[in-house]
Amino acid sequence: YYIWAITCLENSESVMVSAHTSAGKTVVALYAIAMSLRNGQCVIYTSPIKALSNQKYREFKEEFSDVGLMTGDVTIDPNASCLVMTTEIWRSMQYKGSEVTREVAWIIFDEVHYMRDRERGVVWEESIVMSPKNARFVFLSATVPNAKEFADWVAKVHQQPCHIVYTDYRPTPLQHYIFPSGSEGMYLVVDEKGKFREDSFQKALNALVPAADGDRKNENAKWQKGLVLGKAAEESDIFKMVKMIIQRQYDPVILFSFSKRECEFLAMQMAKMDLNGDIEKDNIEKIFWCAMDMLSDDDKKLPQAS
Repeated sequence: YYIWAITCLENSESVMVSAHTSAGKTVVALYAIAMSLRNGQCVIYTSPIKALSNQKYREFKEEFSDVGLMTGDVTIDPNASCLVMTTEIWRSMQYKGSEVTREVAWIIFDEVHYMRDRERGVVWEESIVMSPKNARFVFLSATVPNAKEFADWVAKVHQQPCHIVYTDYRPTPLQHYIFPSGSEGMYLVVDEKGKFREDSFQKALNALVPAADGDRKNENAKWQKGLVLGKAAEESDIFKMVKMIIQRQYDPVILFSFSKRECEFLAMQMAKMDLNGDIEKDNIEKIFWCAMDMLSDDDKKLPQAS
């Protein structure tokens, strides 16, 4: 699908790229940036969160030198030809009538499916509507059912064609596992072909801690909330699950929690897990002592913070 998307860019026409995670949508963004810099034009890349903006800034900086960052917390080279920013910053710049809004030729909206978000979707809607009429767009999105409706809306608002490039190819097969609370294993319930495995699901149900074992369930639930701090980390379901994932080489792994307190608590517990092999440990130690040798004698005598 790259060929179709890049053809749209070379024809100075907007394009929406809808593809699964890891399908390489960023390649289209990189081409748009390279093309803009080649033509001496200004290009803006927007993302939904600061962390992603910081990550993309580092990636783009390695490829192109003329790159700046604006996230609200950090501003680096705001006069650069390629500016990486959060979508909220781009909307704010348009409200303020920034000079950049009159110079930009291409605007890249990453994760544009956030527009469907009930609370933050208005940010994307306003940012797109207020964008300069002579600008062209690159919309990067996960697979969405109403891609044509979105492209038609953009075409109507800005009176310009907006093409759709879609692929349902998933480079990384998606599998769904269940880890029953209190059990000792994970069960594959949806395979990489999207097939539901009834037998495995029933095994997972049978592995659940019996309802009569209320004390154990309540204690485990409290521990997961970080309330039973005296318990050993190795007894928690989350710790066992992560350990099992590492052993099966399913890593890297991400733990999601809606609570900042829980995130910090879980991070402290996962830090107790030995994730480095012998070779990695040797390399870490060598790097540490090389760094220590570079310090002056006075710096080595400084008291350590504990």
